[in-house]
Amino acid sequence: MESSSVRPLRFWSVQKTVLGALVPLLLSSCVSVKKAALNQVADALAGSGTTFASDDDPELIKQAVPFSLKLMESILAENPRHVGLLTALCSGFTQYGYAFVQEEADEMESRDYAAAEVQRTRAKKLFLRARNYGLSALEVTHPGLRSALASSSREALRKMTKSDVPLLYWTAASWGSAVSLGKNDPGAIGELPQIELLIDRALELDESWNEGAIHEFLITYEMTRQGTSGDPAERASRHFDRALALSQGHRASVYVTFAEAVCIDKQQPAKFEQLLQQALAINADAYPLMRLSNLVMQQRARWLLARKGDLFIMSPATTTP
Repeated sequence: MESSSVRPLRFWSVQKTVLGALVPLLLSSCVSVKKAALNQVADALAGSGTTFASDDDPELIKQAVPFSLKLMESILAENPRHVGLLTALCSGFTQYGYAFVQEEADEMESRDYAAAEVQRTRAKKLFLRARNYGLSALEVTHPGLRSALASSSREALRKMTKSDVPLLYWTAASWGSAVSLGKNDPGAIGELPQIELLIDRALELDESWNEGAIHEFLITYEMTRQGTSGDPAERASRHFDRALALSQGHRASVYVTFAEAVCIDKQQPAKFEQLLQQALAINADAYPLMRLSNLVMQQRARWLLARKGDLFIMSPATTTP
C-alpha cells in the first residue's frame, strides 16, 4: 500500500443522522439554519464509523466508497474549512486509492502493463487529492504550515499536539503513496523531507496511535530514508517489532508490509513466505474493526506468494527451508 503502509482501512458511511440533517437543509431557505445543517452533516460524515471497516465484502465496499467520498466533497464545498471533513477526505481517498486502485494496477501488471500504468496514474491522482485535503486541514489548524513545510522547518511542527496525529499521519501517508508512484520524478523525490517531517512528528507525539500504524508506515519509509546512518533493514525491523506489539499481531498488514518492503529487498524468500503465511492465518472475523483491512491485505498476501518466483533469485541455498 510505496509500497505503502496505509493501514488499516477506515471509511465513513451515510448514517441516519446525515439524512436527518439533510431534511432541514433542503427545506429551509434560512442561511443560519442551512449553515447549522451543513455543519451537522459534515460532523456526521467526518465521524469515524465501523460500517465499512467491519464489512466482509471488499468488492461491495469498493463500489460504495466513491459515493461516500463524493458526498463529503459536496458538503465540503459549502464548508471548506471543516477540519474533520478535510481529514476524513484525506484518509478516505488514501485508503481507497491503495486498496482498490493501486492494488488492481499491481495485479493486472503481468497481464496488461499499459492498463496497469493507467491505473497507477489514477491512483497517484487520488493520493495527491488526499494530500491536498490533508495540507488544507493543517493550514486551517496551523496557519503558515504549508510554507514552513516547504522550507523544511522542523520548528513549525513543534506547536502540534497529540490531537494532530491523525492528520499528520494521513497527510504523510497520502503524500508518500504519491511519491512512491512517481519514483522517476525528481520533483516528487524532493518532497520526501516534508513527508519525513510529518511522520516523524506524529511518531514523537503518539507512537501507539491506531495500534502502531505509524511504525508500520516507517517499516517501508526506513528502507528509503536518506541521510541516516545504520542499516535500513535494522531500522525497519525495529518498527516492525513495535507495530506487531502494538497491534497484538491482529493486523495482516504489518506482516505483509515487512515481507514486501524488507524481505524482497534483502532477498529473504523463506522469511517472506513465513510472514505472508502468518498474515493469512489471521481470522478476519475475530477482529471486526479490522475485518475489511485484513481481508484486503490477505488478498495481497496471496498475490505476493503467487509471484514469489518472480521476486527472488532462487538458488539451492534459498530454496532450502
